[in-house]
Amino acid sequence: MKILVVDDCQTTRRLLGFYLKSKGFEVATAINGLDAMEKMARENVNLVMTDLNMPFMDGIEFIKALRADSSFAGIPVLMVTTEKDAEEERRAIDAGADGFLTKPVTSEVLVRKIKALMKSIFSRGGDNDD
Repeated sequence: MKILVVDDCQTTRRLLGFYLKSKGFEVATAINGLDAMEKMARENVNLVMTDLNMPFMDGIEFIKALRADSSFAGIPVLMVTTEKDAEEERRAIDAGADGFLTKPVTSEVLVRKIKALMKSIFSRGGDNDD
């Protein structure tokens, strides 16, 4: 399973990538939503983890762009951000995020959330469009 980690902070990309690789996942990275859209066209991504606040295309705009593209609309998206605001979480979910985590996260919490997200999507027949 390949996960695309989208975050403008290099340290965060490396840390999340390390967590995921240590649990057996393949990882690709992008520095913002625009970079991520380009990577989506080249990589076979199974799940996206995105930050909220990024330059050029933030996480909300990126999720909306994914959901608007039929090639990527069904790919699960997990928002991982420092924002602890319930309003931001609602905005992310309304934009099409399938889950929301607040940084900092541990590898155990991250993997547990990914597994729960995937289980939920598969229990609905693989369709994450409610």
